[in-house]
Amino acid sequence: MASSPTLLHSTASSFCGQFPPHSVRLPCGDLRTTRPGGRLSVKATAATVLVEKTEAKQVNRLKGRYVEKIVPLLKEEFNYTNIHQVPKIEKIVVNCGIGDAAQNAKGLDAAMNDLALITGQRPVKTRAKNAIATFKIREGQPLGIAVTLRGNVMYAFLDRLINLGLPRTRDFQGVSPNSFDGHGNHSIGFRDQSVFPELSFDALGKPRGMDVCIATTANTDKEAQRLLALMGMPFREGSTGTATVVRKKKLKAHHFDSKAKQRARR
Repeated sequence: MASSPTLLHSTASSFCGQFPPHSVRLPCGDLRTTRPGGRLSVKATAATVLVEKTEAKQVNRLKGRYVEKIVPLLKEEFNYTNIHQVPKIEKIVVNCGIGDAAQNAKGLDAAMNDLALITGQRPVKTRAKNAIATFKIREGQPLGIAVTLRGNVMYAFLDRLINLGLPRTRDFQGVSPNSFDGHGNHSIGFRDQSVFPELSFDALGKPRGMDVCIATTANTDKEAQRLLALMGMPFREGSTGTATVVRKKKLKAHHFDSKAKQRARR
């Protein structure tokens, strides 16, 4: 069993620097030795370090910014007495409806591969709990795919979402601050997955959208919005309360028009 230094180095690089600082590189010669009992054993020498210490301790830049800069700012701004009260991102759930691809095995595999390329994690199938004859849905039939991200994979996806996915969206004018659910969770919808550079237009078949739900530990939407804004989320400015004012004006105009019509009939 012979292994080359290039192969070992490429294999080590795929782990994103998560090796321990004292990991070693295996020699290039024949590593097989036979014990008296006839079993094979592998020997490794500590002559060459596999990963540099700085690379082994490398942390995701978004996570590093949160720990070093965002946590002190939020603690001072909201007067938290304990550092564990500072809100953080708990998980990110990405789900995608497959539509007609549910009847096609190749389309389902293509959708799963696309979402795996975007998120860096293999998605799971979401199946129908009940049968609905009107929509030709059987119980247990796959209707969509979803993936739950945590840890370093979550921060890496959020970094690419903020700096690559959202700016490449057509006619993007900022994320709506009204998309919170009242419990500190924010949702973003994409009409097309091709905004992520991991997907090529040639490999992408039918355009598919997806939903991204960012779950935080914040108690209020204000704290969650401030957390995401400090992380770089481009929220739309001046949209808070505008929709409510326009709706009230339309209701008032409609109200007076209906009263005027009633008087004219009399």
